[in-house]
Amino acid sequence: MNTLVIKKDDLRDNIEKIKEFALKSGQDDKGNPLKIIAVVKANGYGLGIVEYTKFLVENGITSFAVSTKEEAIALRKAGIKEEILMLSACNIEDELKELIDNNIILTLSSKEDAEAIDKLGEQLDRKIKVHLKIDTGFGRYGFIYSKRDELVETIKSLKNVEIEGTYTHFSVSFFNEKYTKLQFERFINVIEVLKMNEINPGILHVCNSAAFLKYPIMHLNAVRIGSAFLGRLSFKDYLGLKKIANLESRVTEIKELPKGFNIGYSNSYKTKRKTEIAIVPCGYMSGFNVKAEDDLFRFVDKLRFLKNDIKNLFKKEALFVKINNENYKILGRVGAYHIVIDITGKKVKIGDKVELEVNPKFVDSSIRREYR
Repeated sequence: MNTLVIKKDDLRDNIEKIKEFALKSGQDDKGNPLKIIAVVKANGYGLGIVEYTKFLVENGITSFAVSTKEEAIALRKAGIKEEILMLSACNIEDELKELIDNNIILTLSSKEDAEAIDKLGEQLDRKIKVHLKIDTGFGRYGFIYSKRDELVETIKSLKNVEIEGTYTHFSVSFFNEKYTKLQFERFINVIEVLKMNEINPGILHVCNSAAFLKYPIMHLNAVRIGSAFLGRLSFKDYLGLKKIANLESRVTEIKELPKGFNIGYSNSYKTKRKTEIAIVPCGYMSGFNVKAEDDLFRFVDKLRFLKNDIKNLFKKEALFVKINNENYKILGRVGAYHIVIDITGKKVKIGDKVELEVNPKFVDSSIRREYR
């Protein structure tokens, strides 16, 4: 019944705009064009990791990044032969071996990782490809930027590891320029220390989608693009990117309610007149009206979301869906699997298509994806 529709022309347009912007940033210090690493984690940001990755390959993207072993292996089983970097660290031997057997580039982010990967490389009699991760103030994976002696000592001890790249991850690049610049400076200082110790850091990449668009000076050799391909940004869109997906459902029931009739959980809405309604089998479990994670935002943003939630609770601010290219108001609270729409005086019938604005990342994985 429900389908996440991915608009191929709009996605293709976003890809081309991003590639053009990357070309405008020029070349790195070796004369190479800026490399785009497409991040396809979280089931391809909800677009279906295999089909989405294949679409990107068809449109000239040749390097990818994932967050889990399962994502990496799924791409290989689907016949994706392009370069794949796993952004999460791993030092569990059987998982490392599976990743290596599938030609996945590993993230090396600690002394423990280094020892495990080097040992396995010795057993397999081969050089294991890795990217070094530097923690410049995110507090997750990575060698802490200030512990340079430990980093150099660890890298110097490796005999069966080939460093293909070095990177860090920005925590607030979408709104905090000062801290982003601080992270960038910390990263560059670490790179200088590596080079001073005759360690080749390989290609350098620090920019996520936000930093890619806002700070061209930080592009270095490569950039990691995720949400920008979907046209979903938490800051001003400089490229005119399009939101490339929406959820489609159908009207499954129509009926008339009398004046003063409650609708939905908590009796949060009561009809003010005789009201004709349509019921649509789509709710928050389908991904509708699910907001981005609160931890992405500043305190002021969290207050704004709280204010909006309170407004929605008391129905001062309405939600809408689209039927036959016309907006229709949702009545009452969004349920887990259903919403109620006011169609009073309109020619809506059972089976009519309903279009809902969603973030694909939050659309349940059981819902069919369709590229049109």
